[in-house]
Amino acid sequence: MNSRFLWKLFAGYAFLILLATGLVGGLVGRSISSATLSETDVRLQSVAVLSRALAVDALESGGSADELGSLLRSVGASLDARITLFDADGAPFVDSQLEAVAPTAGPRTQRPEVTGALASERTVVTRWSASEGRRLRFLALPLEVDGRRAGVVRVSLPLDALDARLDELKEALFVGTSVAILVALGLGYLYARRVTRPLLEMADAATDIAAGAFDRRVESASNDELGRLARAFNSMSRELRSSVEAMLSDRNKLSAILASMVEGVVAVDRDERVVHMNAVAGRLLKVDPRRVSSHPIWEITRIHEVSQVLSESMERRALVEREIRLAGSPDRILRLASSPLETEQGLSGAVLMLDDVTQLRHLETMRRDFVANVSHELKTPITAIRGLAETLIDDPDVDGETRGRFLGRVLVQVERMADLVNDLLSLARFESGASDLEPSPMDLRLPVRLSVRGLTTASETKGVQLHIDLPAEPVLVDGEEEALRQAVSNLLDNAIKYAPAHSAVEVRVLRDATHAMVEVEDHGPGIEPVHQARLFERFYRVDKARSRELGGTGLGLAIVKHIALAFGGEVSVDSQPGRGSIFRIRMPLAVEEPTGAVAHVG
Repeated sequence: MNSRFLWKLFAGYAFLILLATGLVGGLVGRSISSATLSETDVRLQSVAVLSRALAVDALESGGSADELGSLLRSVGASLDARITLFDADGAPFVDSQLEAVAPTAGPRTQRPEVTGALASERTVVTRWSASEGRRLRFLALPLEVDGRRAGVVRVSLPLDALDARLDELKEALFVGTSVAILVALGLGYLYARRVTRPLLEMADAATDIAAGAFDRRVESASNDELGRLARAFNSMSRELRSSVEAMLSDRNKLSAILASMVEGVVAVDRDERVVHMNAVAGRLLKVDPRRVSSHPIWEITRIHEVSQVLSESMERRALVEREIRLAGSPDRILRLASSPLETEQGLSGAVLMLDDVTQLRHLETMRRDFVANVSHELKTPITAIRGLAETLIDDPDVDGETRGRFLGRVLVQVERMADLVNDLLSLARFESGASDLEPSPMDLRLPVRLSVRGLTTASETKGVQLHIDLPAEPVLVDGEEEALRQAVSNLLDNAIKYAPAHSAVEVRVLRDATHAMVEVEDHGPGIEPVHQARLFERFYRVDKARSRELGGTGLGLAIVKHIALAFGGEVSVDSQPGRGSIFRIRMPLAVEEPTGAVAHVG
């Protein structure tokens, strides 16, 4: 188990064991040494007292030194001790291990035990004896004869046996202490492992939880503090899992909401560093949202108004809105709205909403143009009708021929207004989703032939020939006869109006593997490329003066486009100035057999 905490705990435990064992061993050793020396001193004391009594009796009775020495030698031999008598000057005169003591020249007071005994009652000294070459224990008592201090009685014992005994005791103590230390260290290691195992399991569990494994639990059956800690840890893990799951759920919901928004969202902190950016904002700002986190907003986009709006919003702590136009092909219009983010700690950043309102502004422009165009288109016939009516009212004597001519002009203007209203109603019908249309499989040749028949008179009047090219087999599409007839008629009427006299207009029905196509081709003046993209807009005219001169409401091609869209198709134009134009309606083929009306085509 590789745990620094375990080894720290074990090291502290081992230090305490070694310290306690060392202290106990040292105290026991000292106690044994002290007890042994005490026993030796008791023995020395007994011998010294006995020797002093014998010496006093002998000296007071007038015995000789030889007799005293013989007596002390027998006592020393029986007690295994050396007994020496010193005179008052510290010179030895009797020794139990010598037959005779040689006289010395001068006092011999360099022996500390003798000097101490002469000065006090009792002196005990342990020192090295140069004469014997070993350590000895000396005990000296003062010797008093007839009330005067006549010298010193000194008893000595060698410490060899004592040292050997102490060495044996110390060795035994060392062995016992070593075994006790090893056993204590082993038990200490096991105890440290037992104590640290729950902590290590909690550390591993905390690491796993930090990595996302919130199901990890710590097992502990004890009722002590570690058990309480384990249970608290498991409870914390469950609460943390619930909190994290709630946070993840909220974050996922927020991310889903931000990702599904059609507006761009950018959140920045107080330093204008990006905290979050959704995909729409990345597309509008032309950056990768995954790579801009923590980058300053003014660094990732060249649209300086973005940074300005955010800075102003945080500075004023209020909503700031601005609309900008970005040059391009085509130009884009962005609406910026920035709001500050306020927390309990104060301002934490700002949120910017980006909305591409290009299409909205385009629709608003189209709406204004539509109102203006409708007003203008209605104003012209209304003005004409009003003028003619006022003339007839103001001059009741107008002759019948003039009155008839005026009324004829009124009828023309009324028909013009009626055509305009009908086209407006048709356009509104198809733009609103064509809810009353019921597409069904039908032969596309039928509305084409009906359109040609309906406009034959108009083409002959202008001197334009209509050529029709239809395939021999039915061309089935999902559509409605009347709506498709109106779309083809609008294209044919438009082609006849702009075709030069004595020219031809061709109408063709084609098909491929998946689609059918109606083509109307004229040989008129053609259309400049700059106008082709807007031909199918309401009231758009290439040459307004000529269009009004030729009649028409300006809504025909817009109606054609919406009819094609209503049946899943599309319209297009291919034109070159001076070489005529080809208008196409392309629709998907039907997958079912026609329910009728095919037999009428012929």
